[in-house]
Amino acid sequence: MPTTYPLHFLDARRSVPSKQLGEPGPDAATLHRMLASAVRVPDHGKLVPFRFIRIAGDDRHVLGELLAARTLHLDPQAPAAAVEKDRARFSHAPLVITVVARLTPGHKVPEQEQLLTAGSVCFALLQAAQASGFGAQWLTGWMAYDAAVADTLGLQADEKVVGFIHIGTAQIDVPERERPDPAALLSDWSPHA
Repeated sequence: MPTTYPLHFLDARRSVPSKQLGEPGPDAATLHRMLASAVRVPDHGKLVPFRFIRIAGDDRHVLGELLAARTLHLDPQAPAAAVEKDRARFSHAPLVITVVARLTPGHKVPEQEQLLTAGSVCFALLQAAQASGFGAQWLTGWMAYDAAVADTLGLQADEKVVGFIHIGTAQIDVPERERPDPAALLSDWSPHA
């Protein structure tokens, strides 16, 4: 299928495992361009219920050490392999963009819709990365829901992590996987049913 096909990047989208993402990552100008595309999501009320945190360079390893320490704090008997997995979580891809939902409680736009907007940013950033020639993966994991990690990342009480978007150059060709048949998922509503 030629890349000029209008839905090419949507139809070709696939995640590259974060362990298979290496250098180079996007430079600052390319990242800014990717983020400019990612923010073009439905946003009822124009609340901009999201923001970004960049994790790059040696800071990835520092965060990994903090995660390993948190793992041991939560479970002093944690297996060494689990501790090492958490230590290395942010060390593979050269860039991780944390997408943070900034929710406004009590607004006429329900918090659920605000959260969906932030989630849409994650997907749009995956698309922007792939369109820019990079591989990417959207991950969460226990650390996305941990209060101490949120504090480490500088999140406020009304904020939550919706995704860690790992971005870099794919070190492997990711095979296509079976996708659901949209026709099997589609039904028609009728008032006479």
